[in-house]
Amino acid sequence: MYEPMRICSVCRKKAPKTELLRVVRIGDEYIVDTTGKAQGRGAYICKDKACIEKCCKKKLLNRSFKTQLGEEVYEALANIDIQG
Repeated sequence: MYEPMRICSVCRKKAPKTELLRVVRIGDEYIVDTTGKAQGRGAYICKDKACIEKCCKKKLLNRSFKTQLGEEVYEALANIDIQG
């Protein structure tokens, strides 16, 4: 079965959608979408501590969404428990 591929906003590697974290904009709100099914514009990040830390440190989601995201979005992303 076909699995959609997405590109990590940090390291630019292609990976299947299910292997990436998704941050989504719903209206004026930004959330970490754990289901991967929320409606709205999304940005993807590898489920890798190094990618998540780099994203938070350099505020790379600001580039993906072309706006300044609140610190709470990066805090939520940094607090995600990565399995494996």
